[in-house]
Amino acid sequence: MTTDPPLITLDDVRDAAARLKGVAHRTPVLRSRTLDALVGAEVFLKCENFQRVGAFKFRGAYNAASRLGPEQLARGIAAYSSGNHAQAVALAARELGSTAVILMPEDAPPSKRDATLGYGAEIVTYDRYTGDRVAIGEALAAERGLALIPPYEHPHVMAGQGTAALELLEEVGELDQLVVPVGGGGLIAGSATVVKGLHPGARVIGVEPEAGDDTRRSLEAGRRISIPVPRTIADGQALHTPGELTFSVNRRLVDGIELVGDDDIRDAMRFAFERLKIVVEPSGATPLAALLTGRTGPPPRRVGVIISGGNVDAGRFAELCGRRA
Repeated sequence: MTTDPPLITLDDVRDAAARLKGVAHRTPVLRSRTLDALVGAEVFLKCENFQRVGAFKFRGAYNAASRLGPEQLARGIAAYSSGNHAQAVALAARELGSTAVILMPEDAPPSKRDATLGYGAEIVTYDRYTGDRVAIGEALAAERGLALIPPYEHPHVMAGQGTAALELLEEVGELDQLVVPVGGGGLIAGSATVVKGLHPGARVIGVEPEAGDDTRRSLEAGRRISIPVPRTIADGQALHTPGELTFSVNRRLVDGIELVGDDDIRDAMRFAFERLKIVVEPSGATPLAALLTGRTGPPPRRVGVIISGGNVDAGRFAELCGRRA
């Protein structure tokens, strides 16, 4: 009997970290006595809202793009994304002297669309509720001869995302639990690879919005499950099925998935702003929401949280964080 080798390894993440050194930011880890008291644990927040483009996505995008040859860089890069991966690929392409064409949903947040344009990318739009972004993106890349870098279905992307968890463990030492937002599954796949590689006894918990529980359902079923495209304020997690590659990693390494509602996410965003003095986008706030609501269960002694991004414009932030009636 044989077993397939893992799709990504701890060494892959370490290699990605070497490529990103001096290019990506080594983001801060924040602590809060108030948060520790509320949760009943020592909580370490890895703040990827301070990463370039305002989210962890730059790590994976640059790690993948930096491996393209000169001829392909001259032809350009393509990606599909609701916003953060779009910005990440656009910036990575610019850093490497290439160009980017990004497929974005028509209802992508204006701030993310504007930022993607600001990094020099061309944007092509589609309807996320009726169109298949993977098929459209693949056709666009093939037609123009572009290298397609998907937001999570790529070993180099997953390894790049895992560098956030690697930095966190290097800075604070062993954790009992790591809580990570889950969209397509690339961030948690890379993070779980790191955590289980360094500290096999630690638990890795993913968090999804209640309306978008495709990964939780898939892990429970032991196969990928598709759901209707979710409508949630956590636009970065509004996916209908986990990635095939990411799921193959996460079904082995992730210990569980918890769910939070939109109101929980708003409360977490407000807490982060008022108590931590940081701006967190809805998707980035889901793991904090899970901790604050006790969804992750009785906390162990030391808990890490990856705050995945902070890309939300001022008007939308004020609307979401306004006090509930």
